[in-house]
Amino acid sequence: MELHYLVREPEIITPKTPVLFMLHGYGSNEEDLFSFTPNLPEDWLIISFRAPKGNGYGGFSWYNIDFLESGKIINVPQAEESLSKILKDINEIREKYRISEGETHLCGFSQGGILCYALALSHPEKFTKVACLSSYPEEEILTQIIKDKKQLQHLRFFVSHGTDDAVIPLEWGRRAADLLYDLGCYFSFREYMCGHGLNQKNYIDLMEFFEVM
Repeated sequence: MELHYLVREPEIITPKTPVLFMLHGYGSNEEDLFSFTPNLPEDWLIISFRAPKGNGYGGFSWYNIDFLESGKIINVPQAEESLSKILKDINEIREKYRISEGETHLCGFSQGGILCYALALSHPEKFTKVACLSSYPEEEILTQIIKDKKQLQHLRFFVSHGTDDAVIPLEWGRRAADLLYDLGCYFSFREYMCGHGLNQKNYIDLMEFFEVM
């Protein structure tokens, strides 16, 4: 495997077992989103990845970001490398557990959510439910996006953003609604009165999104 990860295995794993892969935000680690596990469906295999780049303070990132007066600059090659590692590990984990028919879902926060957009829209055949939290679709890494609506019609997106987000502006998050609408994707876009994170209502709505089949 390319990436370190935490795993919660269901009591019984079959070829039809659903799998949820979780991608944390910049400066966080695999334990962050893994804390959602107790409220997720018990029959799912849950995998929470750790990003490959350490920051020296116990946190990790999927790619570097430079903040300049002219704006932010993301390290696109690092982002593409992380996407390749994630895809490779997704395939290997499914093979390891012999899951051949079960649906594959994604949940990403902030920088992890940015990668979830890229993964799902570039490889729609691999995924079903996609939750992008406090993030936005980054055009610089959406170069391989699939625009065939028939290939995208099975995807289900849950997109949430805090109205007082001081890290990723709400306006950036709203780009997702425009993009997904133009692509003909099924999605739910919701705004919550909070900052760069999830409040209780956001969390409850997210759990309901993953529970409803």
